[in-house]
Amino acid sequence: MTTSPEPENSDLDPDEPPSHLDEHGNPKIIERHLHVPPELAGLRLDHFVKTQITRLSRTKIQTIIETQLTRADGFKPKASTGVAAGEHYIIRRPAPAEPPVPRTFGVLHEDARMRIIDKPAGLPVHASAKFYFNTLTRVLSERYPDEPELQICHRLDRETSGVLVLARDREAAAFLKDAIGRKDRTTKEYLAVVHGQPPWDEEAVLDIGLRLSTEADATRLPHVRMLPDPKGLPAITRVRVEQRAEAYALVRCTLVTGRQHQIRAHLAHAGFPIVGDKLYTHGDDAFIEYCDEGLTDELAALFVIPRHALHAAKITLPHPDGGTVTAGAPLPQDLAALLA
Repeated sequence: MTTSPEPENSDLDPDEPPSHLDEHGNPKIIERHLHVPPELAGLRLDHFVKTQITRLSRTKIQTIIETQLTRADGFKPKASTGVAAGEHYIIRRPAPAEPPVPRTFGVLHEDARMRIIDKPAGLPVHASAKFYFNTLTRVLSERYPDEPELQICHRLDRETSGVLVLARDREAAAFLKDAIGRKDRTTKEYLAVVHGQPPWDEEAVLDIGLRLSTEADATRLPHVRMLPDPKGLPAITRVRVEQRAEAYALVRCTLVTGRQHQIRAHLAHAGFPIVGDKLYTHGDDAFIEYCDEGLTDELAALFVIPRHALHAAKITLPHPDGGTVTAGAPLPQDLAALLA
């Protein structure tokens, strides 16, 4: 079934406090738990925190240790304190005012065991450093309060729109997660608007191994970006151009494997990066500036659109009760406008 359009934020209570405040108007507290593994024992505390939250500057880490971090037993350590294996540290901070997110979605398929929804771009699936309350997990609990076993069966990046599978009971969740993880049982197709004109009028195969970047790559973004590497994890994407515009092309991408950032990394390596992709299209400096300053006017002009132009367009997978389910989500208006 498909739901009729709903007004934006229709499921919000106008009397509910903002997401960063509790019912008494006080800041909600977010906790992050850091556990020291044996291989990191002996590091200074500030160096250990850096291994856990890599994007933070040294100055920011020092501030967090001074104002927000304690050991689980209540001890207040210094930045120079050595950490021991098994120690548990807690960072407590007031929840920041979160950016607004779209909180409505269409339902593409629904039965007694599962739903497939059309996730809007901008809605994060799970909590992160920036989003804690404004997440799909929270929206689902509000929309389906009588379904405590409802589970999200895979992930989409916050900026990626499109099909997302939900299980309505624990047995269905185990079945669907296994099926989605096995690419011989599930087919996932994406649409991407890319810079340039790829030579893929007939289906082509991008067979490019991928690995996570490290400090040895001399990148300012270790452990963030996936890099092409013949010795990396096997990664295969089938690609075909579906539509061309003056500066852009619409490419259908079918996953043969499912590595982190696979489509984004493959298209960028092929020379046709995704429009709006802050991590793979414009280099380290632009991405770091975006993280530090947000979407400035200069970055908005560089990125073209506020989110990366990637859409989960179609999925075909087995049903927990037998048979096969296929669901598709139409290309969103913001991506269609790039091709108009």
